[in-house]
Amino acid sequence: MSAASRDDTERGGNHAVTTSAATRSVTVTGNRVDSRDVFSGDREIIIAHGEDTYRLRLTSQNKLILTK
Repeated sequence: MSAASRDDTERGGNHAVTTSAATRSVTVTGNRVDSRDVFSGDREIIIAHGEDTYRLRLTSQNKLILTK
């Protein structure tokens, strides 16, 4: 997400964020993101946070697990 998009989102704007690996669109409303948009048919996504990488998984019981 660009700095401008982040700034607008923090002010409560709506934005579509696209990723480059598998192009998908995620709508951000304020600070809320729908997990269906994030996972988009996958069961796992990788989140880069600074120097660290996290794995967010969707379980068979529809729960979220975040691991480093």
